[in-house]
Amino acid sequence: MRTPSQPPVSLPGGGRRRLVRSLIVVACILYVGVLLLLPLVGIVYTALEPGWSKVVETFSRPDVQHAFFLTGVITVITVLVTTFFGVITAWVLVRQRFVGKSFLNALVDLPFALSPVTVGLAAVILFGFGGWLEPFFDARGIQVIFAVPSMVLVTIFICIPFTIREVVPVLEEIGKDEEDASRTLGASILQTWRKVTLPNIRWGILYGVALTIARSIGEIGAVLIVSGLIKGKTETATLFIFTAIEERQEAEAYIVALTLAAVSIVLLVGIETARHRIEGRKVRT
Repeated sequence: MRTPSQPPVSLPGGGRRRLVRSLIVVACILYVGVLLLLPLVGIVYTALEPGWSKVVETFSRPDVQHAFFLTGVITVITVLVTTFFGVITAWVLVRQRFVGKSFLNALVDLPFALSPVTVGLAAVILFGFGGWLEPFFDARGIQVIFAVPSMVLVTIFICIPFTIREVVPVLEEIGKDEEDASRTLGASILQTWRKVTLPNIRWGILYGVALTIARSIGEIGAVLIVSGLIKGKTETATLFIFTAIEERQEAEAYIVALTLAAVSIVLLVGIETARHRIEGRKVRT
């Protein structure tokens, strides 16, 4: 005797939505885990596998110390320049109206569109042997290409957008009401900027600085073109990794790479933690 087939079991509307949300969350976790965490875990394991003695030995090498020092110098200069001019550019883009504003806004994103290698080659055309600006600097005894100045210039170019793109949406969100009220009460433009605008955009600036630092210490394409790769002179931490891999010094390369990754992660986590703590205190008060 044939039994009637049972109707398929269907989930209620709320159950289907929870299932979809759960699948999306799982997919995001797998995506982040596979593409971000798994490579990082691999670097940590490979770097620490030889033991702490190898770590100490790597950091004791003069070329490694100089590579970190040079990376720090380039990063500090890049952060100072891009933060100062980035904040001013963001303020101009949001608060001012002028002809060519749309063009300037699009131009800010140019470093995102260009390959770092292209940026390095452009620097060679400008400052290299027979370059457009080479006679001017050569007559004054200034070596730009295959020296630290060109490495700083290409790094600044690549890092231009980060502070601007972090500060612009913050300025748009806070609007002009507080600034207008401050000027109405007699405050100067500088006082308004220091006491009203700057406190409101400080987290955008800090995130822009963090992204700039992470990009600066990790840059290799443009720097490789303009540095000349002179060990002990124009070799940054990322260039040391590049040469160490070629020379089959994998342990040293992974140790330096892990250090650079740790700096970026600690900086971003520190800023995010500080922001949540300060905002939490404001809510409780």
